[in-house]
Amino acid sequence: MRISVSSDMDEPVARALLAELRERGHDVRAHGALTPGDDPRWAVCSEAAAREVAEGRADQAVVCCWTGTGASIAANKVPGVRAALCTDAGTADGARRWNDANVLALSLRLTSAPLLTEILDAWFAATPSDDPEDRRNVERTARLDRLRSGG
Repeated sequence: MRISVSSDMDEPVARALLAELRERGHDVRAHGALTPGDDPRWAVCSEAAAREVAEGRADQAVVCCWTGTGASIAANKVPGVRAALCTDAGTADGARRWNDANVLALSLRLTSAPLLTEILDAWFAATPSDDPEDRRNVERTARLDRLRSGG
């Protein structure tokens, strides 16, 4: 899977994220503080990672900042992106299952290496729900994107 990753800080957990994704066999593209010379501001690098998902150049993305909040907000401004701030495995599972989230947002402050593994395990194990109500909710978010972009 092609995964775009961004972080506004070169923190140990961000490096662990890159290593873990590569170890799992994913094709990883890094943005922000994880790539020398790239713009590390959370709004900029999170948008870059999310845009790769929206444009089909990445299957999913993981965006990180100190709290995870700014990264998730910036990613969610990109039409077609459904970013979820996840601080535990249960939330990651639900975000993929019920919300068909395509971008995982993480807090550099709260996420330890063991917790990172649990969150990624849940994220990649979950599949989007086929339940009609869940699909209607996801489609509603797509309509909101179209309204925002004037379509």
